[in-house]
This record gives sequence, C-alpha cells and structure tokens, in this order.
Amino acid sequence: MTESARTDLPAPELLGIRMYTGGRLDIYSGVARKSGKIWCTLHRPATPTTTVVLFVHPTSNFLGHYALPGLAARGVAAAGLATRYVGNDSALLMENCVLDVAAAIGHLRSLGFEKVVLGGNSGGGGLSALYQSQAESPTITATPAGDGPDLTQADLPPADAVVAMMAHPGRAGVYTEWMDPALLDEADPFTRDPDLDMFDERNGPPYSAEFLARYRAAQVERNARITAWVRERLAWLAEDDTRPDDMPFLVHGTCADPRFLDLSIEPSDRAAGSLWGDPQKANLLPASLGHQTSLRSWLSQWSLEDSNCDAVVHLPRVSTPVLVMYGTADGAAFPAHALAMYEAARPENRELIPIEGADHYFNGQPELQDEALGLLHDWLLRHDLAPAAMASGV
Repeated sequence: MTESARTDLPAPELLGIRMYTGGRLDIYSGVARKSGKIWCTLHRPATPTTTVVLFVHPTSNFLGHYALPGLAARGVAAAGLATRYVGNDSALLMENCVLDVAAAIGHLRSLGFEKVVLGGNSGGGGLSALYQSQAESPTITATPAGDGPDLTQADLPPADAVVAMMAHPGRAGVYTEWMDPALLDEADPFTRDPDLDMFDERNGPPYSAEFLARYRAAQVERNARITAWVRERLAWLAEDDTRPDDMPFLVHGTCADPRFLDLSIEPSDRAAGSLWGDPQKANLLPASLGHQTSLRSWLSQWSLEDSNCDAVVHLPRVSTPVLVMYGTADGAAFPAHALAMYEAARPENRELIPIEGADHYFNGQPELQDEALGLLHDWLLRHDLAPAAMASGV
C-alpha cells in the first residue's frame, strides 16, 4: 500500500482566506470579488504537526493537488492554493499572486503552523522564488505597467524553505521558448514564414544548429515586438480619460518549442509532443498556453523584458533551503530548467533531485509520484522541517 492510498487521515479542510482586492477589476467573477476570498485546501496528518507544505501556481487549481494526501500520510500537513486568477490568467498580475501567497502563508501561520515550506509546482517555481525573495528583501514597488501593489509595503511573511517541483523559472521565459516565430501577421497565424516554421518538414526534425539559432532569436524578437506594441497601446489609452486603462488581445502560436518534436535537443527521457498533444494543433488551441491576455497582464506575466517572475533572478536572493526536483521525462519543465534554478540558488542551501522516468504530471506513474513525495519528505527531515514518517499503513 502506498502512502497516498491511506484512508485513515482527517478529511481535507477548505480554507477561505481574505484576499487583498486593490482597486483594479482583474477577475471576472462578481461573486469572487464580493466574497473577497481566495481558497486553499488543507490536508492534515493523523498526528498533529507544526509544518505545512503550501503548493502554489499563478493560475492552476491546486485545491486537489496530487501531493497533498501523500504528504499528509507521511506526517506533514499539505495545502494547495487557488489564487484569485484560478483557471483564468487573461488579466493576471504576478505581483497580485505574490499577495495571494502571502495571505495563504499568513493564514496557515494563524492556524498554528510554525514552519511553512513553499512548494512551487510547474509555473509555481518562478512564483515561489519571486515570493520568497520579496518576503526576505522586498524591492518591487509596482507592476511593470506602473500599477500597485507596492511589495515593499506589503505584509509578506517569509517561508522557511522553497521547493521547485517539476517547475520552470518563469512564465515569460518558457512562453518565449514556446512562441511560434513563423507568424508574419499577428492576426493570422496561417500566414507564415517558411524559413522559420518548425512544422515545415523541410526544416526538420531534426533541426540544424543554424535553424535553431535563427529560431530562438526570432522568438525573442517576437516577444519584444509584442511588448513594444503593448506599451504603445497603453500610452494611447492614457491619452483620453474616456478610454479604459487596459484592454484584451489575442496571441496566436504559443506551443512551438522545437524540443517538442526533436528529442536530440537537450536529450532526456521525454516522449515527443506537448502537454496538449500534437504541437502543431496545440499551437493554436484556445486551451493551450497564454492565447488570451490583457495589455497590463502581458507586461507582468509574459513579457521577457518586463516580467518580475524569474526564478533565476530571484533565487540568489533567497537565504532559506531550496530543493529543485525534476522528472527526467518531463516534456514541459525540462531538466535544463531545473538545472538553471539549481545553479541560481545559493550553493550552501541548494539540492537537486531527479526523478528518473517521471513526466510533468506523473501520468500513469503512481509509483514515481510516491517516490518523489518520499524524497521530498526525506529532504524535509534533513532540514528539520518534518516529523519522521509513520510506519503504519505503508
């Protein structure tokens, strides 16, 4: 019987946590705005503990995160947060996500948890590093568009450790690595430059080093072009007070990383494809990464030049222990992402743990999921952040 299959644990608790609302309308739901709450699920172990691991992501719904029951079975409380932007990142500001993490940590401490470990899963890796650096030594006074919040004036209780699990350094970076540079017209993704089209079989796979160099440079250039247009558009809106101060727009072609099709690029155990299946189709699917965004959200979330969310920038400022855990078969958060975060963390505090054969979500891999949680628990033990695992029910 695996730890995560235990049935003798207390029922999960749903926590309603007061949300800092600010003055900007950036979430659609009037019910959510009126309640003024964000939500978190808490899984307690059978024996009371003063340590909790909080899993975070800017937009994913972590209320049912797979790690929660497995950690609770090992004697560690675990919580999964849903930020105000759960399921909808079209107007997301990373700086507000920092406030939501702060509210969750503060609430957990008010429940008696003395040690809070911040677990950034997938896109939560960059958020957890950003949060902890600002909690320890705040520097960010505004969003890239010049709005609040001012994080130097916010109540940001520091976590006691940071875990990056199947994570990448930040949304702007991975988004740029996935951008399709072949688009010649932002309004028409089918008008394409064949010399920069990874889906044109004349280019590969496999892709030549020369093609990849041009491709990567063109991805960065496309991100910069959109950023320049966003800034021009915001300036135009500001010229007339009858205009709104933000507007939505579409970004086509956001699932075109050559690593999805060419396994010789940064070789690993991964299978070809994307998180949404065939990359050529996923590249244009509404449910894949970052197709709908607002001007201000673009600067905060997706702009390579402007976004504050980059773990490689923030981890050197983090004094607490840092664990980077990755799957060798992950086809979204690549092993290179994990290595970049590990190398950015302070040498005296860091550890890198691979999970051989694990993919991004442990799909059909319950034994590897259990292995990962066991290794996480061992790391917590070594840093005096967890009680010893209970033997019953294993």
